[in-house]
Amino acid sequence: MFNFMVNAEGGLTTAGYAVSIVIGIVLFAAAVVLAGKNGSRRKMTTRQMVFCAAALALAYVTSYIKLFGMPWGGSVTLCSMLFIVLIANWYGVQTGILCGLAYGILQFLQEPFVLSFFQVCCDYIFAFAALGLAGFFAKKEHGLMKGYILAVVIRGAFHSLGGYLYWMDYMPDNFPQALKWIYPVAYNYSYLLAEAVITVIVILIPAVGKGLAQVKKTALE
Repeated sequence: MFNFMVNAEGGLTTAGYAVSIVIGIVLFAAAVVLAGKNGSRRKMTTRQMVFCAAALALAYVTSYIKLFGMPWGGSVTLCSMLFIVLIANWYGVQTGILCGLAYGILQFLQEPFVLSFFQVCCDYIFAFAALGLAGFFAKKEHGLMKGYILAVVIRGAFHSLGGYLYWMDYMPDNFPQALKWIYPVAYNYSYLLAEAVITVIVILIPAVGKGLAQVKKTALE
């Protein structure tokens, strides 16, 4: 029934990506509606919904643009986490977490590795929702940078926890056996920190900084 979404290699087709993005946006919208019904003081505007949907789509697409892989596993993507962090920086922690949660569900739909319910929570739900914590620094000096670093550290912590609990048996042969106790940390933070360094460098480019400031101004109007 859904063969049009999957190619011969098991990856998503263009239609598959499009359907997945739509699902993520719908899930995010549903979460916003539920949050509003449960007493949220701030209602999300149409403009905010549009920017959140665009950020989700960009994060999802760029997460599959692999710049390079790491020796023990994991790939560095084209600044994919930044788009969720931007939402948290613009609209606050709650909206950032909701957007990150929808993004995590999208990642799960693409590569649903399931060993247990808590493993799914660590690898997809908690880890990606944690990107929204970047909003805690929204009003601080260099808040985007500080928030991004916090988001990367917390996301890595959840992935590492899942690694210790569920993925130790999958440790590659080329990993030093004497250091196997740090394998989940080395595996997850190797690609996360590498991507973080690249993203920070990009953010520090004057033209990019000015562009992001202008987009933020538009997003908050």
